[in-house]
Amino acid sequence: MIMDASVLSDDEKKFMDEAFKYAQEALEAQEVPVGCIFIYENEIIALGRNEVNRTRNATRHAEIICIDQVNEYAKKNGLDLKSVLAETSVYVTVEPCIMCAAALYNVNIKSIIFGCQNDRFGGQTVFDVAKVLGPKTTVKGGFRAEEAMGLLKEFYKGTNPSAPSTKVKTKGKKM
Repeated sequence: MIMDASVLSDDEKKFMDEAFKYAQEALEAQEVPVGCIFIYENEIIALGRNEVNRTRNATRHAEIICIDQVNEYAKKNGLDLKSVLAETSVYVTVEPCIMCAAALYNVNIKSIIFGCQNDRFGGQTVFDVAKVLGPKTTVKGGFRAEEAMGLLKEFYKGTNPSAPSTKVKTKGKKM
């Protein structure tokens, strides 16, 4: 269930500010501008941005990168990974895609706070992953949505350096 993000606490706003820093960094690196941080016990334990183009790996979304970091955090601090994830809040500038929403719900994340909806790949907007998986995760969306959408629009104005070349067919000709 998506709740109205306009009622974020001061701490939640501060954490969202951090996520936006990473989205801007992604844009500057010619990646889809999504920034994400994971908060456990009121501290940032993971942070990331999309790295799909750099790694040439379609799964290297900000949320997945952060899940990997939480795994390392739990190991390093002798903590149970499942317990840490169950008490972790995710702040992400764009609604998690279907893949990331499924991953976040499967690891039992406590809450997700996001900026704009993801009209192309959203894990609730396009396909309601929660309806299938039935998570306990609380979701708030719409915080700084226009700003998050603006970053996406800026990215899509340019060309994606890692996108495959277009293969347009014309009648009778193969390209």
